[in-house]
Amino acid sequence: MSGPRGLLVLRAGALTTVQDRGRPGYAHLGVPRSGALDAGAHALANRLVGNPVDAATLETTLDGVALRALAPVTVAVTGAPCAVRASGRPVAWGEPVWLPGGAELEVGRAESGLRSYVAVRGGFGVPAVLGSRATDLLSGLGPPVLAAGMLLPLGPPGRDPARGADGAGAGAGAAGSGSGGAAGSELVLLLRLGPRADWFTAESIARLWRSGYRVSALSNRIGLRTEAGPPLRRARGGELPSEGMVLGAVQVPPDGLPVVFLADHPVTGGYPVIGVIPEGPPLDAAAQARPGTGVRFVRTGRN
Repeated sequence: MSGPRGLLVLRAGALTTVQDRGRPGYAHLGVPRSGALDAGAHALANRLVGNPVDAATLETTLDGVALRALAPVTVAVTGAPCAVRASGRPVAWGEPVWLPGGAELEVGRAESGLRSYVAVRGGFGVPAVLGSRATDLLSGLGPPVLAAGMLLPLGPPGRDPARGADGAGAGAGAAGSGSGGAAGSELVLLLRLGPRADWFTAESIARLWRSGYRVSALSNRIGLRTEAGPPLRRARGGELPSEGMVLGAVQVPPDGLPVVFLADHPVTGGYPVIGVIPEGPPLDAAAQARPGTGVRFVRTGRN
């Protein structure tokens, strides 16, 4: 069986979206950044199929996705480890997999972590909005959340998928942050204090380093919410005028429990930001943390 290059959605999963590197640079227009939450897993999936790092992938949540290839295509699955099957037969996770036309790709439930990434050679060719194909759940920009029956077009294929030394060990490395995140494990987040650390008591900040929290079930692509830890107490009252927010900002709402802003975060906010988590592996790990995962903040930087 062969037809136009594309993938038909057979099962959409709990929440599957198209993601790339997002829309940085439009905050002044009120447009969030968005993009893949686990940037490392997204980049690796693209490398495995020979795509540039900014090609669009699928980001699944917990229970995967099922797709049918309308024509032969090469795919790869990274991020949260999971069973991967092609027309019912087990195939490699974290490695390039060739699918003949008509084959069905089943990305299973995450064994640990939360989000898996499905790359296809050529990338997903959905229309770009402000230079990005990312689905932004906060603003509504980009393609809709996947639903059964949707046809996902593909872009033109690039170079050959990773092979040999370039691909060796990719399966182990593909786990990355996705290998963690099981309930009962611990998420360690490096935190640089500021710009509004002075809104909190010295005792609260000291307690922040000594105490642990848990990932709340209310977490989503907008932010990782915490629970079951000591509320951070303010040193001053009053309201803070809305100001710009960045990826990784740790905002403290009135209940005193930190919220880590992820890719779909708002561009402004009125609650004080006690600190910022640098981009990279710590934020990738936050994207894979399941509800109930322990959270510990560790101070970094001079301030």
